[in-house]
Amino acid sequence: MASTELERSCGTVAKEEESRRSNIGSNNTSSSTKKKSKRKFFCVPKFGCFRLEQDDDATVGRSGNRDSMDLVSDSAGARRSPTHLIVMVNGLVGSAQDWRFAAKQFLKKYPEDVIVHCSDSNSSMLTFHGVDVMGERLAKEVLSVTKSYPDVRKISFIGHSLGGLVARYTIARLYQRENTHPMSKGSGDCETDESEAQCPEQKLKSSIAGLEPINFITVATPHLGSRWHKQVPVFCGLYTLEKAASHTSLLLGRTGKHLFLTDRDNGKPPLLFQMVNDCEDLPFLSALGSFRRRVAYANARFDSMVGWSTASLRHPKELPDRRHLLRNEKYPHIVNVEAAKTANDEEVPLEAKANGDTATKMEEAMLRGLTKLSWERVDVNFSGSRQRFLAHNTIQVKTYCINSDGADVIQHMVDNFLL
Repeated sequence: MASTELERSCGTVAKEEESRRSNIGSNNTSSSTKKKSKRKFFCVPKFGCFRLEQDDDATVGRSGNRDSMDLVSDSAGARRSPTHLIVMVNGLVGSAQDWRFAAKQFLKKYPEDVIVHCSDSNSSMLTFHGVDVMGERLAKEVLSVTKSYPDVRKISFIGHSLGGLVARYTIARLYQRENTHPMSKGSGDCETDESEAQCPEQKLKSSIAGLEPINFITVATPHLGSRWHKQVPVFCGLYTLEKAASHTSLLLGRTGKHLFLTDRDNGKPPLLFQMVNDCEDLPFLSALGSFRRRVAYANARFDSMVGWSTASLRHPKELPDRRHLLRNEKYPHIVNVEAAKTANDEEVPLEAKANGDTATKMEEAMLRGLTKLSWERVDVNFSGSRQRFLAHNTIQVKTYCINSDGADVIQHMVDNFLL
């Protein structure tokens, strides 16, 4: 009897052991399968289309340039085609990957409404070729993208650092004004050769690449250039360093000349100075004014590359007192939001008018030109963050593992985006 019970007991133990091994095997298989499937999401091929993580519910395609990214939500295809194209432009020595985090946040919020195109026509060393050359390349890229998405009706631009200047040049190249002829109050339509005085109902419709311009957003962009007057904080406002930097701007190619306002092609004023008004061949200001909203995000502190004044389009005397900046509960690094004001032509005070400082006069004139249009201004402060010394890239969340504290800034941008 004892022997029989022992055999039964041993048999039971053996079955349990076999069952346990079977479970372990199946768990290992399941774990292996999960690891393999996980690898599918992170091993991104260099060419072709690929899928982001499943919870992002988005696909990425290649269009135009080989490494540019078009992000479209999977859920949108089954219902309706997105009609709003968002073009994201990288800064100096950047790439399309710099906007990856922000692009995914836009798709999460507006899966059925937007297509996000992260431009890569100006990446890496190509960003040394000059604002004009980069702007021309981006214009061709945008036209190529619009042909790929015939249902798109609206367009918005978001540029980081140098990318904001490139976007400003591009929209001038893509700007169009067309006459619209609604029915007149009398009989018949307005004729195309009639003047606006003869046909008051006739209106001029502005478009960018044939699309309705909605949002123009810049993030830490040196709108006034980087020449002197503490526009590059890393020089600590020291005249000697700023002057030396302007002489070594050739290290950045034509882009360096444009940023430091030392270019004078064919005897013309510096390009950034030209870009604050409409020129004969490029309507810079009209193109910028065609957007329904313009927003400037700027670092109030710790940005060693772009100063608060040039990024926020304010005279230094107009900058808010840092002691009175309050943090937002929902967006902890947003410390001040200034709503768009009605544009006015009041002259900004010229501190250096008496001493004939040409650089200061140029800077003031640029500021006056750009502020003829109304701007929303959003001030950001990463004080207390371990990533504060990387503020120039953190405000964009360029690389999530080292710039993640800027996620609330991106969320603010997404939440206030005009569809």
